[in-house]
Amino acid sequence: MEKWYDDCFEYVIENALKVEKPCRIAIAGADNENILLGAFHAQEVGFATPALIGQAYKIKPLLDKLGLADQKYQLYDVPETTNCVQYAIDMMKSGNAEILMRGNTETRDFLLPILNKSNHLLLPDKILSHVVILKIPHVEQPMAFSDVTICPTPSLEQKKKIIQNMVRALRIAGKENPNIAILSLVETPSFHMRDSVEAATLVMEQQDEPFAKCNLVGPIPYDLIVSKEAARLKNYDCPYCGEFDGIVVPDLMTGNVMVKILERDTDSSNFGVIMGANIPIAITSRSGSASEAFLSLAAAAVMSQRK
Repeated sequence: MEKWYDDCFEYVIENALKVEKPCRIAIAGADNENILLGAFHAQEVGFATPALIGQAYKIKPLLDKLGLADQKYQLYDVPETTNCVQYAIDMMKSGNAEILMRGNTETRDFLLPILNKSNHLLLPDKILSHVVILKIPHVEQPMAFSDVTICPTPSLEQKKKIIQNMVRALRIAGKENPNIAILSLVETPSFHMRDSVEAATLVMEQQDEPFAKCNLVGPIPYDLIVSKEAARLKNYDCPYCGEFDGIVVPDLMTGNVMVKILERDTDSSNFGVIMGANIPIAITSRSGSASEAFLSLAAAAVMSQRK
C-alpha cells in the first residue's frame, strides 16, 4: 500500500483501523478531487465508506477522471438550492453517517449550519475550534496549531477552551500530557501587547488551578518554541523548547497564515479536525492534499470511537 503520511501519524492510522465497522462519511460538497482521493483511500484501507453529497453533474465527471467510478459509494444528488451541509448534518442526526466532512464548500457555508443551535451539535460549555496537526520537517514531533478557522480574535476564556480542545486533539495523535506554547511576539509580557498579557495570565491560572491536562508556557515567540539552540542563545530557560506539541495562536489570521505557509513551503504531512462538537468533523483546505484528507478522516474515525 502506498504510504500517504509521515511515520509519526502511524498511531492515528492504527487507532482508526480499530473501528468496529467502517465509518460512513457524509462529504458535504463532494466535488473536490483530493477529498475524493483521500476518502476512497480511507475506504481502501478499511476505516471509512464515502457518502457523496452534492450535484451529480459535478461529482460524476471527477469520479471518472480519478478512476473511482467503479468503487463502492453512495451519491446523494441534491439540488443547488439545497444546503448540502445541512443535508449531511441531517444524515448524521438520523444515524445514516458517523463523520461529517467538508468538501467543496466555503468555510462560512460549512460552519453556519454546524453553529446553528437548532442542530444541537455543540458540546455544553464548549466552543468550536479548528486544530491542525502538522509534521514540520525540522521539528521532531508533530505540532498542533489552533485556532486557524473559526475564532477571529479569541477572548481569554475562549483561549482556555481552545487549549482544552487542542489537548483533546493531541490525544488522538497519542500525546497524553502535551507541551503547549502560547505564541506571542515577545517572551516577556508587555502591556502594549494584549496577547502577551493574556498568555501570562493563562499560564498563571493553569499553575494555580489547572484547566487542561498539559504543560503550558507563554508568552513565547516561534523561534523559542521550535529550537533549543534559539533558547540557548537567548538564555531562555524552558525545558520544552524544541519539544512543544502545540501552539495556541493569538488570532485567526496568524494561525491560518502560519499553517498555510508550513503546508505549502515544507510539504508537511498534516490533518485537521474541528473540536468542541458532539460529532466528529473532518476539515481540510479545499486546496489541500489527498494525504491531508485521508489523515483528517483517520483522526475523525478515532474521534467517532471516543465520543
